[in-house]
Amino acid sequence: MYRAPVEDIAFTLKHVAGMKSALDAGTFGDLGEDLVDAVLGEAGRFATDEIASLYKIGDEQGAVLKDATVTTPPGWKELYRRWIDGGWNALSGPEEYGGQALPTMLGVAALEMWNSAAMAFGIGPTLTMGAVEALDKHASQELKSKYLEKLVSGEWMGTMNLTEPQAGSDLNALRARAEPVGDGTYRIFGQKIFITYGEHDFTDNIIHLVLARLPDAPAGTRGISLFLVPKFLVGDDGSLGARNDVFCSGLEHKLGIHASPTCTMIYGDGFGGAAPGAIGWLIGEENKGLACMFTMMNNARLCVGMQGVAVAEAATQKAIAYANERRQGKAASYTDTGMAPIVHHPDVQRTLLTMKALTQTARAISYCCAHAIDLARVSAGDEAAHWRDRANLLTPLAKAFSTDIGVEVASLGLQVHGGMGFIEETGAAALYRDARIAPIYEGTNGIQAIDLVMRKLPLGGGEHVHGFIGELATVANAVRTSNLEGFGRTADALDKAFGELSEATRFLQKLSADGRSDEALAGATPYLKLISLAAGGAYLAQGALADQGRIALCRFFAENLLGEVSALKDRVVDGAESLAIAGKALISA
Repeated sequence: MYRAPVEDIAFTLKHVAGMKSALDAGTFGDLGEDLVDAVLGEAGRFATDEIASLYKIGDEQGAVLKDATVTTPPGWKELYRRWIDGGWNALSGPEEYGGQALPTMLGVAALEMWNSAAMAFGIGPTLTMGAVEALDKHASQELKSKYLEKLVSGEWMGTMNLTEPQAGSDLNALRARAEPVGDGTYRIFGQKIFITYGEHDFTDNIIHLVLARLPDAPAGTRGISLFLVPKFLVGDDGSLGARNDVFCSGLEHKLGIHASPTCTMIYGDGFGGAAPGAIGWLIGEENKGLACMFTMMNNARLCVGMQGVAVAEAATQKAIAYANERRQGKAASYTDTGMAPIVHHPDVQRTLLTMKALTQTARAISYCCAHAIDLARVSAGDEAAHWRDRANLLTPLAKAFSTDIGVEVASLGLQVHGGMGFIEETGAAALYRDARIAPIYEGTNGIQAIDLVMRKLPLGGGEHVHGFIGELATVANAVRTSNLEGFGRTADALDKAFGELSEATRFLQKLSADGRSDEALAGATPYLKLISLAAGGAYLAQGALADQGRIALCRFFAENLLGEVSALKDRVVDGAESLAIAGKALISA
């Protein structure tokens, strides 16, 4: 069973992502290492002892829909109550509404543990936290006063309603409509699909954030507005009133995360005899809803990245434990009698070390993204702008690379289990099934790569990314001059990777500047992996410099996995023409 790796999480936060230096500088006020360690320790205990024990029943029984009501698996409702009673939902919420206002870094570290223990559980509060951020930044004071306190505490949960049957990633096709009533409210009509925790029994109210079009709104995404639509209407005193005209008409039967209800939501169908039209309130300005929603989506993208890290960690733990128990064949390193535990076989060792290195790499990237978000929030002027650019640069890496790694590591974990991995009782297959959704939702990983190349490489006039590469290069120099034993060819491998990264970056920037966007986009996905591997190598080396016990894994990554950067650079620079030719054949087939 999963055990939260509190020590490794704390180390990465402090010595790789930058939390220790921030704490020492007083960046987060009175927050100190003692409190950080206490929060992480208790979060780890709760994840290990409370959440993980309910994972299997959640996967096997799932959520059930009957008469428009969703029932979660046995024990899950009570688990959620214990979770919010512990104050976990309020960890990074605004103090004004009962939150603890702790750094994003600490929040995503706890989120990793929730999702490792049960991804289907951890995903629900993720959306509530995103709704809190969107309302805090964009809603009227009246809406904040009525809804934020209970959302921050977790007494109510929030959702994000974007997708429609004809409008997935392309929100230009969105059809849900909102009709002004004249009293400050709107009537919402339409269907939304794939709505996570759109209906459940955790809380007595659910606050939906819904994208819809006003009458005569401009076409495309310029004509989308954002509305708050509660399941139950809320009185001025905070009491619950009549049921709103919104209901769940169906649950998706999914590959994984079975305990998380993925709902089809119907707005404005006259549910329960109500007057047609779900009552909603505008968030922000008319026709500016996408900007408001992106506040929530950017939060969600980092959180989804943490799901990738989380599943990778759980799969790695499970595979290492199995490899130490399962006996098969002979191995030169095994001197006892009988068959050797398979962990003694070099190929199994290679697989396990790959899992471990990729997991730590994805964790470091995601925590560094959270660190940039925190510093952007507490800084001012040019420094704040620098950290905003850094957070924007790292967000697609944190989301896409980490979730790709989650799938890859879960697959490798299944391979370590051999035939038993394909059998549900071991739990290896369940992790693989859970992981597979994360590269798809909150903007597919292909969209993240497009965002990186077309919107993030131009940041700071195109120089921010090169400053980032320069920072990474200083780590290679520190390794070379450290005189520490065991690094092998790590410094040379890092230098080569950063050279390849710099070349690929300037190549893509020139294509974009020359108006050759299709050629640039052809290399977007390999480029995202390239920059992630290069950055991850530097982060592993940074950790190894701080703790010599980490040198061996750092060297393994540098000498066994980092070489892929060269092939990825070739795909970025030379792959566009062949892709275009073969793509035409696909179109005409």
